[in-house]
Amino acid sequence: MSSDQSNPSLIGGHAQYVKGAAEAAIGSVTGSEPWKSSAETDKTAGIDAMKQASANRDPQKDGYGKVEAMAGKVTGCEGMEKEGEQSKQS
Repeated sequence: MSSDQSNPSLIGGHAQYVKGAAEAAIGSVTGSEPWKSSAETDKTAGIDAMKQASANRDPQKDGYGKVEAMAGKVTGCEGMEKEGEQSKQS
């Protein structure tokens, strides 16, 4: 049951962080300060959501194994990579 509560926040946190990273790229290309500011806000909120979701998550029961570890490597998310490696699921 804890996976139903924590996984959406974890996934949502990753999505919000990715959105912030995209906004940062747009802000850098255009030089737009509002885009850069929005990017930082979204990235920080995404990180906070991921930390909160991970605090209540047991990777042994709620992890996605190799898939999660691989996604963590691809996206550069060390927490996702670590939890995937800790997970016994494949």
